Amino acid sequence: MAAAAAEEEYTVPLLKKQYYENCPGCKVDELKELKRGLPIREFLSIWTVVLCSALPISSLFPYLYFMIRDFKIAEKEEDIGYYAGYVGSSFMFGRALTSFFWGIVADRYGRKPVILLGTSSVVIFNTIFGLSLNFWMAVISRFMLGFLNGLLGPIKAYASEIFRNEHQALGLSTITTAWGIGLIIGPALGGFLAQPAEKYPALFSKDSLFGRFPYFLPSLAISLLAGGVTIASCWLPETLHTHKEKRAACDDSFDALETASGEQKKQAASLLRNWPLMSSIMVYCIFSLHDMAYTEIFSLWAVSPIKLGGLGYSTENVGEVLAVSGFGLLVFQLALYPYAERLLGPVMVCRIAGVSIVTCLFMLQNSAVEQHQRGAANGIAMTAMSLFKAAGPAGGGSLFSWAETRQDAAFLPGNQMVFFVLNVVEAIGVLFTFKPFLALPRGRTATVQ
Repeated sequence: MAAAAAEEEYTVPLLKKQYYENCPGCKVDELKELKRGLPIREFLSIWTVVLCSALPISSLFPYLYFMIRDFKIAEKEEDIGYYAGYVGSSFMFGRALTSFFWGIVADRYGRKPVILLGTSSVVIFNTIFGLSLNFWMAVISRFMLGFLNGLLGPIKAYASEIFRNEHQALGLSTITTAWGIGLIIGPALGGFLAQPAEKYPALFSKDSLFGRFPYFLPSLAISLLAGGVTIASCWLPETLHTHKEKRAACDDSFDALETASGEQKKQAASLLRNWPLMSSIMVYCIFSLHDMAYTEIFSLWAVSPIKLGGLGYSTENVGEVLAVSGFGLLVFQLALYPYAERLLGPVMVCRIAGVSIVTCLFMLQNSAVEQHQRGAANGIAMTAMSLFKAAGPAGGGSLFSWAETRQDAAFLPGNQMVFFVLNVVEAIGVLFTFKPFLALPRGRTATVQ
């Protein structure tokens, strides 16, 4: 009896979860144990944060051609694509430089400060972008917006920590859904709100602020949303554990990136030698390059004059087309993708439908590493993807401008060459989903052939 009592005395504390006083992560964990229902407020918070991060990326494409034209920096109309490409690339280039850094800050000092800084940067620099007086002002404001907006990685970590286990999948899918809706609303805002003095003269005079700055209204609408989200995010609970025992586990993603000690160098090197991880990142980067280049090229092609092989669309027309395509992506992600992935596997779905590549490759990347390495692995993927997405608009804009100068070429004249190159990039991405390029992590039932 005494032995049984002693055994019970020592086993019960081991089974009971320990919470530390003044630790924000422990407070969240304790609340999760008490709250069993669906956390609607947390879902809405994450949804709006991701939405205000996605809107600035997609909103400028319907009017970017006209903005560069109004800056009068291009000597010829055919050169507008060159400069538009650099404006489109500057955001992703800035984000690529700081993705690792903001991940480290989030792991050391908390997710909430990075989220607040990211939404605040949208308020400030997206507003400045709308008030740009020249080309370089537009480039620098977009660069700073990407440089300080490092919330996408931390918000994924936040979503996995704020919800109970049974709600985590739904919480992470909220990020994808908000991003997809941003792809719909962003181009629509840019298309319908740009140049308001020309479209809605009864509401906006040419002498008003919106007449003198014709691309300020869509930026202002997004900045106002981001301002409201920033204020609301002040009440978000922090999820980072601050006590040493828990931080040892929470700081694995930081340790994988830190190179000060020999052991940390080994952890970082092990990720770079993880071929299933690196091969999926390579495929992810190729399709990201194609996605950004296509969005840039389509927007330029749609609004360029018919005499140069374009469609002569207005900003509203471009916004409508991009919004419809974004809506199609959202419907596919929510309604069709789960069934296709279960039936065919992520690799085959990647080959069949380019729009599903992000979801498929996120699954492959996260299953290619241990749980304690996923933060570092996602950081590597985010940095590489941002670099390729930065190259997409710059390369696509340059390719488009070059193609407009060869309207009478014998082989693939004008824009035929542009879309031929895009198809080649897409084909390379599909090729890289076959062996020996793409390797599945252990435990996946689907095979790479």
